[in-house]
Amino acid sequence: MLDLLATLKHRNEPLFWYGLLCLAFALVCLGLAQLTTTTVFNVNAWIKPFKFAFSTTLFVWAMAWYIGHLPSFDHRWYSWTVIVLLTFEIGYIALRAAQGQLSHFNISTGANATLFSLMAVAITIVTLYTAYIGALFFTPRVAPLPPHYLWAIRLGILLFVVFAFEGFVMGARLSHTVGGPDGTPGLPLLHWSYTHGDLRAAHFIGMHALQVLPLLSFFLLRSTWSTLLLAAVYALLATAVLVLALRGRPIIRGTAKASEQVTTDMR
Repeated sequence: MLDLLATLKHRNEPLFWYGLLCLAFALVCLGLAQLTTTTVFNVNAWIKPFKFAFSTTLFVWAMAWYIGHLPSFDHRWYSWTVIVLLTFEIGYIALRAAQGQLSHFNISTGANATLFSLMAVAITIVTLYTAYIGALFFTPRVAPLPPHYLWAIRLGILLFVVFAFEGFVMGARLSHTVGGPDGTPGLPLLHWSYTHGDLRAAHFIGMHALQVLPLLSFFLLRSTWSTLLLAAVYALLATAVLVLALRGRPIIRGTAKASEQVTTDMR
C-alpha cells in the first residue's frame, strides 16, 4: 500500500496531497456526524460533506494515476483546476452543513441560487476537462498499456462523464427523489430512498465506473473482450437504475420508518 501511494505521489503530487487532504476532511465530517444532531431532511448534516470529500479522494487519486499514463501531458493546469473548483464545492457543502441548510437545490434567496449555479458551473468544468483527458487515451499520446486495461480506462472515464452530467437531471428538478419528497427513509449512509425513485443511485454507480472498470480489468479480467462485456453490463446496470428512478421506483424496498416527519424549513 505504501508503495502504491509513493507511486501515486510521484505521478501527480498536487492531486496526491489534495486527495489525502480530502480524506482527512471526510474523517472529520464523519466524526462531526457522531457528535452533532443537526439534520437536513432527516439526515445528519455532516454526512453529505463526508460523502463528497471521500468521493473526491477516489476521483482525484484515480485521475492522478491515469494521467501518469500520458507522459507528454502537462497535468498542472488540470490538477489545479480540479483542486480549486472541487474545494469550492466541498467548502460550500460543508458551510451549509454547519448552518443546517441545504447546499444543493437551495434557491431560497438570490445569493443561494447563485452559489448553487456556481457549483454547477464548477462541476461542469471539471467534467469537461476530465472528458478531454479521456479523449487523450484514444490518441498516440498514451504510454504502451495492455489493451484490456487501456479500454477499461477509456470506458471508465466515458461512463464517469455521462453519469456526472446525469446530475443535471436532479438540478433541473431541484430534487433527487422522484415520486415523493427528499428525506424519505433510505439505505444506511447512502440514503437512497426505500420508497421512491432516487436519481442519486445511477449518478453514484455510473460515476464510479472510473475506479471499478480499470481495477477489475487490471487485476481480474485481463482480457479485452471481458472488459468490453463488463463495461456494457455496467452501463446497462447504471442506465436501468436511472430508468427505475425516473419511474419513481426504488432499487431496494425497505421497511425502515422515518424517525421524524420530513421537514422543509432546512433547519
